Amino acid sequence: TELLIRKTPFKRFCKELIQEIVQYNMSDFPNGCNMGNDASAALQEAAEAYLISLFEDSNLEAIHGKRITIAPKDMQISRRLRREIC
Repeated sequence: TELLIRKTPFKRFCKELIQEIVQYNMSDFPNGCNMGNDASAALQEAAEAYLISLFEDSNLEAIHGKRITIAPKDMQISRRLRREIC
């Protein structure tokens, strides 16, 4: 299967997140942090798998509510059932 998000924008997004974390915790990585291609691909695969399963669960909840469109409350319920938020 192919990835849904393009590799370059995803890698750029990850790099921005890493920069924010490094700036917040200067003692851990004083010279910054680089991510290899394999690590980036693995992270992207995991992120997309998570998002797809979240959308699948949210879609089931929308169908249960006799709706066609996913609403934010469906996503919130999905995350709550997964015990990701309280």
